[in-house]
Amino acid sequence: MPARGCGAVRGRLARGCDPHGEGRQGHPRDGAVRGRAEALPHGVRAEEPVSVAGRQRVDPDGPLVEGLRREDGDAVERLVERYADRVYRLAVRITGSNEDAEEVAQDALWTAARKIHTFKGDSAFGSWLYRITANAAYMKLRSRRARAREIALDDVLPAVEDGLHFEPMDDWSPRVDEHALQGELRRVIEAAIDELPPDYRTALVLHDVEGMSNPDIAEALGVSLPAVKSRVHRSRLLVRKRLSEYLAAPA
Repeated sequence: MPARGCGAVRGRLARGCDPHGEGRQGHPRDGAVRGRAEALPHGVRAEEPVSVAGRQRVDPDGPLVEGLRREDGDAVERLVERYADRVYRLAVRITGSNEDAEEVAQDALWTAARKIHTFKGDSAFGSWLYRITANAAYMKLRSRRARAREIALDDVLPAVEDGLHFEPMDDWSPRVDEHALQGELRRVIEAAIDELPPDYRTALVLHDVEGMSNPDIAEALGVSLPAVKSRVHRSRLLVRKRLSEYLAAPA
């Protein structure tokens, strides 16, 4: 997490302030937060509970979860140290805004600490926290006014219906390995993702960047599984269309 974003998240929680900006004092367990959060490489997800020789799966965050439930004084500090960077990066990928991502990260960590009693242990704690973060980032993105560069997918892609096939696009896949194009292609992809409406952008980022499963995305966003599949599919089509247009343009 950039120094500003990381510091803002820690500083807010360290003061025991509600991340929604109301400034009320939090529980004593929301005490001083120190140290640098553990970094996580791009695209790496939370560890899932593992089983050994048929034993019950063990969540590596088990001690942290128990500390939060007991309201240990340093539990929130350990939560922030371990996950602040991770939830911030997820939030910034969805919202595309450092400022919004700071607010989302604060809100997600605060929510996880306050609602730890709702965590049932059916999945890894990290996965549960990421779903909270994804939902908060999605709602933040939706709350913005429509941006000029956002588009309606129906304006550029036909509706997806049974038996309907999209018009084939040129096969430019061999060119994506050209070293000279790597930087430009990344910019084209990022610009295409920025064009997507919030619903589609969030689904695509969670699926193709964060590697979340369709059922987890559906749960995080509160939508049906078919809706997630459709959004991911149509988002990919737009990205592919923009890449095709770029690669087909005269040099």
